[in-house]
Amino acid sequence: MRKLTPLLFAAALIGMTACEQRTETQTVTDTTGTTQTKTTTVSATMPSVDTAATAQAKQDATDAARDAAHATGTAMETAGKEIQKRTDKKH
Repeated sequence: MRKLTPLLFAAALIGMTACEQRTETQTVTDTTGTTQTKTTTVSATMPSVDTAATAQAKQDATDAARDAAHATGTAMETAGKEIQKRTDKKH
């Protein structure tokens, strides 16, 4: 699970910043009254996301969560049985 967290975070970060474009316009007037305008457009090119790897990471995270929940339930059941054993002996 710890290895999947950075991958999922990176995928989310790429998704949030995938469409970034900025346009800047500069206008300069000199002492003779001549005006010059310069426009610059900057677009960020983002790498493509491997959807198969992302889907596999999501499935692995789901499986890990399910396994952890199962292990927790089993531990609680075992502890409950042990409490019942110790409680029955005292009566």
